[in-house]
Amino acid sequence: MQKERIILGIDPGTNIMGYGLIKVENTRMDLITLGVIKLGAFEGQALKLRRIFERVLSLVDQYHPDEVALEAPFFGKNVQSMLKLGRAQGVAMAAALFRDVPIVEYSPRKIKQAITGNGNATKEQVALMLARVLPVDSDPQYFDATDGLAAAVCHYYQRNTAVDDSGKGKKVTGWAKFISENPNRKL
Repeated sequence: MQKERIILGIDPGTNIMGYGLIKVENTRMDLITLGVIKLGAFEGQALKLRRIFERVLSLVDQYHPDEVALEAPFFGKNVQSMLKLGRAQGVAMAAALFRDVPIVEYSPRKIKQAITGNGNATKEQVALMLARVLPVDSDPQYFDATDGLAAAVCHYYQRNTAVDDSGKGKKVTGWAKFISENPNRKL
């Protein structure tokens, strides 16, 4: 496992896209930055997508992340909104892949579960929990930024912990070691 890595988390959006970057050294996690990409001033979907590509590529070039974690679009009733959100996510993915940065997707429920322990948590609850582990505002101007950061932190947690029989997080290095350390766990 790498001793140091940078993870870029992205919460795709068509009006506001949130992002957060963390640096992980061994098991220590530090905030690099978080913010939003505002897209409301751009006329038309094509210009918004172009801006997403340019800004994500700029973040990748500036911070050199080792991995990108994206929040996957949730299934809603409005097909047009889903299509636009999927395009935004796809363009963000393309920007990372353009620089050969591996990407991984997490459902909104998975991210909320990893951060708060509740897959149905509100954006406010996610921000509050993030503020307990990183120096972020628990009531930010844009929850999109903390949602992007949450994707990065979720990825860190997924890569570095597993749950043992006691329900407590425990660092493991692979499935073989996890299984040998948890012989009573049912698969």
